[in-house]
Amino acid sequence: MRQPGAPNIIRIMAHPTADDVVTLDVDGPILRIGVNRPDANNLWNLEVIQGVSRAYRRLADDVTLRVGVVFGHGRHFTAGLDLASVAPLFATGEVGAILPEDGCDPWDFFGEPCPKPIVVAVHGSCNTLGIELILASQIAVASEDARFAQLEVARGIVPLGGATFRLPGRLGLAGTRYLLGAERFDAATALRLGLVSELVPAGRHVERAVALARVVAANAPQAVCAALASARAAERATRDAARQVIVETNASIVSSADATEGVAAFLERRPPVFRGA
Repeated sequence: MRQPGAPNIIRIMAHPTADDVVTLDVDGPILRIGVNRPDANNLWNLEVIQGVSRAYRRLADDVTLRVGVVFGHGRHFTAGLDLASVAPLFATGEVGAILPEDGCDPWDFFGEPCPKPIVVAVHGSCNTLGIELILASQIAVASEDARFAQLEVARGIVPLGGATFRLPGRLGLAGTRYLLGAERFDAATALRLGLVSELVPAGRHVERAVALARVVAANAPQAVCAALASARAAERATRDAARQVIVETNASIVSSADATEGVAAFLERRPPVFRGA
């Protein structure tokens, strides 16, 4: 329990180092979750995935916390998945090798999500799993410099965090275009299509996300969680059907020659040459 006169913000990782890939700050009823791999453009490796998953579980279990805010340290929210380190795990199809048993699924696709609301604060690049994190969350704020891309099909793989059904479902034909075309789009387009809730000037995204989190946190917590659970229940059948297709096809996709070429081209910074095999 916070002692009288203690500062309101408890710095769980007050001075993040290179080893602190996920930082946590408790700010009253808000849990700030920061991805901290700036030298790698905040690519999510296994450690980041599991760190964020466990942070979501902390938010779920702590009765004093009501809303989470996810952001990225450094110049970018995230460049996406760290393919070199994580792709072999995805190829196994074993979710337990990726999501820890003591965590929640940040993408609400293969596992159970945090039952409390999440606000995402985006700036710079927001690729692949970053978009899927937004789609699985309840509020998203983007800085005007943000740019987005759902790049998996350009790398010979498929999205594994729910973009296959949420992008078309939420954004309509434009969502299908960005899912299948792997094109980049800017923050103004993200706002117009409804991917994000608000645009703010560069550098103000976390501040605004926390402010919106406080608006949600001021409401009755049980009612908020019940309303969120009902909203999620409405898409459960669609989610489960989309997940089943991924489970049935992912192993063959990941082991294909095109997937090998896509990852190699990405790592070698060259255009891929896909042959449909």
